Amino acid sequence: MKLDEFFVTGEPMIYAAMVSIVVASLAILIGLTYFKKWGYLWREWLTTVDHKRIGVMYIIAALLMLFRGGVDALLMRAQLAVPENGLLDAQHYNEIFTTHGVVMILFMAMPFIIGLMNVVVPLQIGARDVAFPRLNAVSFWLFFAGAMLFNISFVIGGSPDAGWTAYFPLASLEFSPTVGNNFYSISLQIAGIGTLLTGVNFIVTILKMRAPGMKLMQMPMFTWSILITSVIIVFAFPVLTVALALMMFDRMFGGQFFTMANGGMDMLWANLFWVWGHPEVYIVILPAFGIYSEIIATFSKKNLYGYKSMVASMVVISLLSFVVWAHHFYTMGHGSMVNSVFSITTMAIAVPTGVKIFNWLFTLQKGRISFTTPMLYTLAFIPIFTIGGVTGVMLAMASADYQYHNTMFLVAHFHYVLIPGTVFAVIAGFHYWFPKVFGFRLNERLGKLAFWLITIFFNVTFLPLFFLGLNGMSRRMYTYSEGSGFGPLNMVASIGAVGLALGFVVLCYNIYWSFRYAPRENVNDPWGGGRTLEWATHSPVPEYNFARTPNVKGMDAYWHSKKENQPLFEGKIEPIHMPNNSGQPFILGVIFFFLGFFLVFSWWIPSIIAGIAVIIMLAARTFERDHGRHIPVKEIMEIEEKHGGELV
Repeated sequence: MKLDEFFVTGEPMIYAAMVSIVVASLAILIGLTYFKKWGYLWREWLTTVDHKRIGVMYIIAALLMLFRGGVDALLMRAQLAVPENGLLDAQHYNEIFTTHGVVMILFMAMPFIIGLMNVVVPLQIGARDVAFPRLNAVSFWLFFAGAMLFNISFVIGGSPDAGWTAYFPLASLEFSPTVGNNFYSISLQIAGIGTLLTGVNFIVTILKMRAPGMKLMQMPMFTWSILITSVIIVFAFPVLTVALALMMFDRMFGGQFFTMANGGMDMLWANLFWVWGHPEVYIVILPAFGIYSEIIATFSKKNLYGYKSMVASMVVISLLSFVVWAHHFYTMGHGSMVNSVFSITTMAIAVPTGVKIFNWLFTLQKGRISFTTPMLYTLAFIPIFTIGGVTGVMLAMASADYQYHNTMFLVAHFHYVLIPGTVFAVIAGFHYWFPKVFGFRLNERLGKLAFWLITIFFNVTFLPLFFLGLNGMSRRMYTYSEGSGFGPLNMVASIGAVGLALGFVVLCYNIYWSFRYAPRENVNDPWGGGRTLEWATHSPVPEYNFARTPNVKGMDAYWHSKKENQPLFEGKIEPIHMPNNSGQPFILGVIFFFLGFFLVFSWWIPSIIAGIAVIIMLAARTFERDHGRHIPVKEIMEIEEKHGGELV
């Protein structure tokens, strides 16, 4: 392989990216060396099995991917701002919209959700950690290895270019001869294994590690949403893994699963992808519903209206999410009977979603509402998401979809669902639970400024796309003629994208400002209206979460313990068993990264060596005897006194 075939060349922006990667990497290495932080980094972060620290690392990775995906989005909007623009050529545009979709959904939304669930769920159920702490670390490092493998493709080898759905035959070796789609198939397999392990881990954690007295129908709504989401993950992600493996066989070993000849079926890929892909939408939406439920109850100072119907509606959504996948290709040759069935199931899923909207509205009714930053995102979500839902019902009608399909109308609908339904939620949850990890709140003035910028310019960006789609503008077009009349609305959308980016810049500045200047409150419930168990322990949370295990007597246990002056913690403090840190998950992630990299370029000997190394690592773990450690009572008392005394 020649050097210019290994590195991506010929694009000034790519050269700039290469320089920035090298400079940033050197700055990190020099900084860690100068401040002598290598030991701290290894002990406290790279080898940690603490669910809170793993959650923080997920969120940091998600913020980095938000920046990467956001740059792709700005480049697309810059290209489409004016007719017949030459900023990007067709190939570069294809690569950018492909990576934008993959990064935002799988490497931004997913890790942000998983990061929040890592931080919050064990606290909400009164547990000291997840069921399998070391497996939790393996999950993170596999996700991170997959994300980094995917992201180096734009400077080494070339990015995938068949769209984030990677439809065949576009993703085949015939139409995409570079290694870009090898990066796609292998990096997503590695990251997907990590996500699957997370799903298994949290199912066991929630079912087996709840505090004494906490019944399933007394769990916080966010925990319920994570339990249901984890079940969807366990059923959906193996489908993606199998599909990606078949894709890898087609591209690298001459398989014929998705080819147009020799018995292959390109529609087999479309079916397998969307059998995973539509449940994936609810994997990132259902936790968001849980976040909004917690925030509305807290800042309305009311218990959640219709708790049982909320749980039931999420269960119904999870079931229906597996029987709607064919609505993504109404126009691809199915008969009227198949289209009718999937049209009915797709419209039916709007019913339990609508139930949740009314649950939230009835909770807000007559509540003493505090308009904090998390609450503002939540209130904005309801009308904007409703627009996304209504346009989804329009797309669900098979006959009408012949007009909407593959137009910018669909792009607008997709973003009106996922940005308020997931991005607003993770930002709201980030603000809401931030003090539990760091002991201080993000600045409210900057938070509200970011909210208004993001909310207003989100609508400026994506509302025009509805009208562009109805006027006939196809998605995935990298340019258009002046005579089409698409120019003015595209310019408005591009201006909105700049404003939206400014909102995210303010959000990032808020994090920086708050770390430097925000007052350290050291209060367990800084919002004053916490209802669930995570607010019953210190902020920031100690390693062991609770000095004594809480004793739950009903729903909203912390709220009732405050109002009824009932003790939440009983018995004496005893030594606490905790797992030991381990460098194995990090090393395993590094090996998987190199295994994936070697496979991308079909370098078989180093691939075999890396595969053997993975097997050795797994075998070594089976022979290891690690029974953890105990934190003595004296040390617990010292930590509690440092935090201001044990909470009762």
